[in-house]
This record gives sequence, structure tokens and C-alpha cells, in this order.
Amino acid sequence: MHRITSATVAHLFDIAATRRIEQAAAALPAHTLMQRAGLAVARLAMAIAPHARTVWIACGPGNNGGDGFEAAAQLQRRGFRPVVTFAGDEDRLPPDAKASLQRAREASVIFAGNPPADYQLAIDALLGIGSTRPPEGAMAEWLHAMDASGQSVLGVDVPSGLNADTGVLSGDIGAHADTARFCVTFLTLKPGLFTAHGRDAAGTVWFDDLGCGGTAEPPVARLLGAAASTPRSHASHKGSYGDVAVIGGAPGMAGAALLAGSAALHAGAGRVFVGLLDPGAAAVDPAQPELMLRHADALDLSGMTAVCGCGGGAEVREALPRVLATAAALVLDADALNAIAADTGLQAQLASRARRAKPTVITPHPLEAARLLNCTVADIQANRLAAARELAARYGAVAVLKGSGTVIAHDRGAPPVLNLSGNARLATAGTGDVLAGMIGAALAMQKPAFEAACEAVWRHGRLADTWPANAAPLTAGALARQAP
Repeated sequence: MHRITSATVAHLFDIAATRRIEQAAAALPAHTLMQRAGLAVARLAMAIAPHARTVWIACGPGNNGGDGFEAAAQLQRRGFRPVVTFAGDEDRLPPDAKASLQRAREASVIFAGNPPADYQLAIDALLGIGSTRPPEGAMAEWLHAMDASGQSVLGVDVPSGLNADTGVLSGDIGAHADTARFCVTFLTLKPGLFTAHGRDAAGTVWFDDLGCGGTAEPPVARLLGAAASTPRSHASHKGSYGDVAVIGGAPGMAGAALLAGSAALHAGAGRVFVGLLDPGAAAVDPAQPELMLRHADALDLSGMTAVCGCGGGAEVREALPRVLATAAALVLDADALNAIAADTGLQAQLASRARRAKPTVITPHPLEAARLLNCTVADIQANRLAAARELAARYGAVAVLKGSGTVIAHDRGAPPVLNLSGNARLATAGTGDVLAGMIGAALAMQKPAFEAACEAVWRHGRLADTWPANAAPLTAGALARQAP
């Protein structure tokens, strides 16, 4: 068993692939997988709460509940006091789960109709990947009780009510941010644990393959893992690291363009130009004189990486045809994406960049993605992996679908990646502009578009993860200046 972190590189498999792996493991002696799973749950429970006296284990009507029964038996034998509540019909339990129920009884585990009044850890073994409807009745009540208790919660395989493929969570279960959450998942890592509601619902994820080793199943995605550092040659110079041109900053919104420019500068671009769309803008930023301020139409983009849209307002619409036609490499963000979503001509220009082998990265948040795909935010969040793949395919660009568990999809159809770095410190104005600038810097250094996007997304999140707890709040300006 090992812990999954933002530096973990691993393949992710959907429910269908996981089921096929389960079937392949049927050659093992009867009850083997469930005994291994229950032991893994018990071991992690003891590591999470080594001094716990009472452990509440809520068991459901299927094999997920069987894992809970098995864990209860293991904990009982190790001196803990597990109390099991069972929401199901014993006569309808699958054979393995029924065998584990009997083992729990033989170990003298306490079975109760209601949760214990005083417990130090809750184990959610109610619903697994086979669940097709939201928790209801006693199961919903128990999950809400866990959520509100303030005690740690350990999910078995997946948190109850979480769609293992999409990360969509039924109802508001798992909504309390102050509940410490853990999840031990078996056989495969599931994408739903790492995007949408999954990261909050699962918390810290541990993986145990139950001794089944590798698989020939094709992954649906992979975890991004840490970005490698690239040393610079002593003989290099500013021309070695490319030019970035930020196109944005309409009247009253110059700050967004300057943030993107600052991020590109601190992320290592050789030179950074900021082409402002405000004709009355100042000629220099005294706080960052390294940024070369220009009017947007004065920049020759043919040898540059353009970062377009940051604070662009409606004015960016007029600049986009030239940007799409001439930029050597391109990052499209914010108002540029909104303009493209509303204009089929601009959409055709964007798609044509792929045919001309011009690297392009688009960085929508869910609302911008919904506009680009002519659907709703709920549609996007219902299946973030599919949405990112569709964005990449439709527009011939690398798509960075921002949010919890940012998804990066390749325009060539390779499996997308999920990024685990980052946290709620990034939920503040301007951090998206910083990300766009960081991607622009990576593109300017001649990195392939997919690699550039992956590296910048991970580093952007990592800065938030390593931000000192006792430091000032993380602002976009501070984030941009710490881009390395």
C-alpha cells in the first residue's frame, strides 16, 4: 500500500476496466481479495488513529460492506473496539461478504442499530464503485453524521456516493472541509478520486493492488506527477529562452496582463513584452521595469509566444484574428476564449493553427469551457475528463480544464492527465493569469505544448502547496513573483 501525492505518476482506470481486473482475479482462492482488502483497511485505520478506542464501521449491502466486516474482524483481533452498523439484508449479501460477516461475528465484533455515541474514527464501507444511485435512508443519515462529527473518516475503495469515473458526488455528503478524510482504493486508481468533488470527498488517497500486480487494461488517464527541473547552460543568453508577448489589459484591466507578464518573466522567459489594449496605459511598470510595455498592435508576433486574453475585455476581439494568424505559439485564456466561443470565424482560425503545426494551449475554467462547447457548467463538471478531451479535439489545441484536479488533454487523443498539486489558496483573482504566463514561458523555451502545459500546471499548484502557513495570504502578484 502506498500514498498518492502530487508527485505520484500512475495510470488511472475506469469502472469497466476495474471490473475486468476483478474478474481476472477470480482465479485466486475464494474470499482472498476481500480478506486482503479488509486487512488493508484495518492497517490504514490503525495508522490513522493508533490511539482510537472505538471505531465505527458503517457497512453496506454489497462487497464494499464485506470489506468493512473483514476490517472489523481484523481490528477486533488487534485490541480495538469496532462497532458495525449494517444497512442491508444479510440473506442478499454476495457470498464473499456473507463469509466476512460470519468472520466478524466469530471475532465477537459488536453489531449495533445506531452509530456508537463516542468513536474516534469512522470507516465508510457503505457503497463502492457499483453504486448507481445516491445514498438514502440510514446510509445517508450515517454519512451525514460522519461528515458533521469532526472525527476522521476512512473511505473503502471510494467514498460512498462518489462516481469513480467522473468525481461527481451525490448530494452534499462530504461537504465539511474540517473533516479529515482518507480513502484506500483497491486494484486500480480511479479518476473520480482526483477531480471534481473527488479530492475533497476522498482526502488523502492510499492505493493497494491487493497483490494483483500490473494490468494490460488501457488507462483512461494518468496522474501528472512532479515536473522535472531543467538546468540552464552557462553559455546561454536571453535569446535562448524565447520571447513572450502578453496581449490583454483593456481599459481598467491592465493588472491581469501585467500579472501574466510577471509570471512569464519569473518563470524564465528571455524577454517579456506586454501589449496592452488600453491606449492610455503607462509606458512602463515601475515595479517591474523588466516588462517591456507596448501597444498590442505594435508587436510582431511571428517569432513570439503570445499569451492572449488576460484582462482583454471586449477589446481583445479585434486583436484575435492577427494573434491567431501570426503567433508562433499561443496561450488563450479568459476573454480571448469568451470571444472565440461567440465567433465561428475565430473558431475556424483557432482550429487551423493545428493544421499549420502552430502550438496552442487553451486554459478555460468550467464556465469558459461550457461556452466553448455550447453546454452548461453542470455538463462540464459531470465528466471533466470527457470535456477536456472534447475541447482538445474540437479546437486542435492542448486543453487545460482548470479546477479541482485540473485536467490536461492532448489534441492528438492521448489519455489526458490529472494534476494533484494546488489547493484552495489559488481561489483568488488573478491566479489564472499567472498560470497563463507560466505556460507562455514554457512554450517560449521551445517545450512541446502538452509538456509545457503539464509542467506549468504542476508548478503553479506546487507553489500554493508550499506556501508557508504563517505567511501573508497568497495573492496572484506574490504567486507570479515566485514562479520558479
